[in-house]
Amino acid sequence: MRTRPLGRPWRRFLALAGTAGLALAGAVALPGTAQAANVLTNPGFESGAVSPWSCTGNLGSVVSSPVHSGSKALTGAVSSSDIAKCSQTVSVQPNTTYALTGWVRGSYVYLGVDGGASTWTSSPSAYSLLSVSFTTGASQTSATVYVHGWYAQGAYQADDISLDGPGGGGGSDTQAPTAPGGLTSTGKTSSSVSLSWNASSDNVGVTGYDVYSGAAKVLTVSGTSATVGGLSASTAYSFSVRARDAAGNTSAASNSVSVTTSAGGGGGTGFKQAAPYLFEGWGDPPNVTTVMNATGVKWFTMAFVLDGGGCNPMWDGNRPLTGGVDQSVINQVRSAGGDVVPSFGGWQGSKLGANCSSASALAGALQKVIDAYSLKAIDMDIENTDEFENEAVQARILTALKTVKANNPGLKTIVTFGTSTTGPTYYGNRLIEQAKSLGADIDVFTIMPFDFGGGSDMYGNTVNATEGLKNKLKSTFGWDDATAYAHIGISGMNGLSDQQENTTPAIWTSIRDWANSHHIARLAYWAVNRDRPCPGGGVVSNCSGISQSTWQFTSITAGFTG
Repeated sequence: MRTRPLGRPWRRFLALAGTAGLALAGAVALPGTAQAANVLTNPGFESGAVSPWSCTGNLGSVVSSPVHSGSKALTGAVSSSDIAKCSQTVSVQPNTTYALTGWVRGSYVYLGVDGGASTWTSSPSAYSLLSVSFTTGASQTSATVYVHGWYAQGAYQADDISLDGPGGGGGSDTQAPTAPGGLTSTGKTSSSVSLSWNASSDNVGVTGYDVYSGAAKVLTVSGTSATVGGLSASTAYSFSVRARDAAGNTSAASNSVSVTTSAGGGGGTGFKQAAPYLFEGWGDPPNVTTVMNATGVKWFTMAFVLDGGGCNPMWDGNRPLTGGVDQSVINQVRSAGGDVVPSFGGWQGSKLGANCSSASALAGALQKVIDAYSLKAIDMDIENTDEFENEAVQARILTALKTVKANNPGLKTIVTFGTSTTGPTYYGNRLIEQAKSLGADIDVFTIMPFDFGGGSDMYGNTVNATEGLKNKLKSTFGWDDATAYAHIGISGMNGLSDQQENTTPAIWTSIRDWANSHHIARLAYWAVNRDRPCPGGGVVSNCSGISQSTWQFTSITAGFTG
């Protein structure tokens, strides 16, 4: 039997040193006149060249994909020794407040002004808006603004960077576009409003439109329609639009439109599951009937279905799919009035997702397990570089889940993956975005909030990570809070984690109570095999390493109702 890491650890980025002092500020609303315009040149890189931006190490270049708007964007090829800092120096007026905004994509991307304020975003895999304001000094006549990534974190992209305020010198084009006309709402949900308007005219040409909610600029687009997301249900908003030309001249505001978002649906899958992991190939497996009688738990997540060779599903890759100990345990669970959700994958071993040759082949392997046990739900535990950090395999898994869900009405699909303390990492965000793009209709996105690096506030970090996941689901799918929570699962680790983090019974109770109060879909932990006391025993397979009652974490988990 090969060794399996206890907590299914995964790779994550630790908090960056030196970021605590970064000043964060919201965008400042400035007069919408030709004197309050974008003073940057080539702000959207539509010229096809980086100039007049200057990038360290010549690591900046212009790409046609991915872009935020228009047809071009900047990319910075960050290395282990260079953050690919791209900057532009412009003339400014003294004692004047400027608003710097920009759309960025990548891991740890920064936007700021030399010698002044800056802001950053952590690991977005879709374009995210950054904004920061600063006020020039009494005799200041120039400012250098910049965007950059972080060492060894991969390439970043930036687009539609704007420094709004009065310029320090005069250009040849000082005529502002006409105000957009006919602004109207074309649709709404509980968390978004769609808008359209008539095109503006300009003596040279309109290059973009800034959408405002009240006094705050919330979106920049190149066309004459936009959808503003991330809104609250049953809330009134006022929108207006301004046009902008290549010289940065900004029009007067359009007519304003007031829209009240729809009531929150509280929607979700209707699926609630308290299902701790149980593994028959490791950790002195307990008698499942004894655990059920002692705790009241009904569901178990059965680990792990792997590839036995040739895209053939087997328990742990070497035990038969049917007729062995795993089927015997499943029969016992069902005889006691419970049920199981098999988990495919995990940290190591030969994964079906990575080794099946296509999405259809993987769907066929999943279907064998579904048919063998007439399943109501399946869990894809997507970890490590072979599945989680492989975008093609992510897509293969999601497409296969879409297929089996269509072929098995009522089947619930769950994906489980690692997280940072603030929410999904780059690959977690990518997984969620691919699920949306492919129409995979995943029922539950479950995060594993542990192995954060030791010494963690396990309750606080779990809540913060879950809130980060909620926000990502809202922005990706356009859901309200209630709907996003109803698609979320938490899978913790009882007692000591691989990195010596300590989730005590009291902490796990607080996590469960928070999960109930926010009506998430699923609560699990790794693993029932470890739900036994051994204070001072360290991180081992058949006990928690701490003082607790036998089956205490399972009893707490059984109290999850969603």
